[in-house]
Amino acid sequence: QVQLAETGGGSVQTGGSLRLSCAASGFTVSMYSMAWFRQAPGKEREGVAGINALGVTRNADSVKGRFTISRANAENTLYLRMNNLKPEDTGTYYCAARPSSYLDSVFLSTRDFDYWGQGTQVTVSS
Repeated sequence: QVQLAETGGGSVQTGGSLRLSCAASGFTVSMYSMAWFRQAPGKEREGVAGINALGVTRNADSVKGRFTISRANAENTLYLRMNNLKPEDTGTYYCAARPSSYLDSVFLSTRDFDYWGQGTQVTVSS
């Protein structure tokens, strides 16, 4: 059974940093495409950063240069390092996964993912 559990959210001031973790079970992260999404109140869920089975990553334009997605295969965990946080980064952050092949590109659309975590809240104050 695939399960994803996010941790690491919290409240920070503008310019602060956080690292989110997504502990995966029921599958091997190195064989799946995974991504981080976020959803602010009243807005649609949007892709933030993704990683494919080969380890290639892609960021949304809004977080380029500030956020880094990575995975630790030995820990079977996905991470999102967030630096220079801004108030517009506030929202609930979700981890997502889908079975993948090494031919797949990096996915960042909600419709591309089969499995989702429960989310962790990030609040950035000015």
